[in-house]
Amino acid sequence: MKGLSGRRVLLTGGASGIGRATAIRLAEEGCRVGILDIDEAGAAATIARCPGGAWFARTDITNRTNVEATVAQFETEIGPIDFLANIAGWERFRNFLDTDTALWDRIIGINLYGPLHLHHVVLPGMVQRGFGRIVNVSSDAGRVGSSGEAVYSACKGGIIAFTKTVAREVARKGITLNVLCPGPTDTPLFDEFKAGTPDGAKVGEAMARAVPLKRIGQPEDYPGTIAFLLSDDAAYITGQTLSVSGGLTMS
Repeated sequence: MKGLSGRRVLLTGGASGIGRATAIRLAEEGCRVGILDIDEAGAAATIARCPGGAWFARTDITNRTNVEATVAQFETEIGPIDFLANIAGWERFRNFLDTDTALWDRIIGINLYGPLHLHHVVLPGMVQRGFGRIVNVSSDAGRVGSSGEAVYSACKGGIIAFTKTVAREVARKGITLNVLCPGPTDTPLFDEFKAGTPDGAKVGEAMARAVPLKRIGQPEDYPGTIAFLLSDDAAYITGQTLSVSGGLTMS
């Protein structure tokens, strides 16, 4: 795709799932990829599959100080950040009335505060340089709701609204922000859901039947869209939300 080769991209959640698949794809496109994750072994496995390798720093995105140190280190060692992809996410599937504030704090910390920290630290440099592209991975749970994911859905809906707002604020600075909303996807998080849910395998099969394309998503279904939204081919697209869900949600 146009305008990806040589660009520096910082990507969260690159140790597994959609983040891993995206890191590999962007490396294949010639990007200089920086991975932020707390899973060092998973990140190493991702880096081994990236053409030309990738940069990595163990980073807790819920910790503002940690994020600031990582961004400073990346820009010192690799250079100014051109692209940001917020992909990391976490959830525990429980009905809202069965949750507690400790669980809320963790879900909000990873899915909402994490991206807020990254934006607040990375965006000033993009504004100063007059260029930047950001893709935030939300979820169709944030668009239409999802049983057992009330707080997670609130965070993901917040990311959609946040992205649209910041896209308006920085449009004149040469920066675009867009949102990708996956549907149910075969990731380690989905495996945890099935393992921790009675009849989890049957629930997974039912989800697949509900999708018009008759399967749940694979991590490799999303990196092409993320790469497109970061590329020059999408230079005139900002503040948009795109569902990639096999037709599960249509509007």
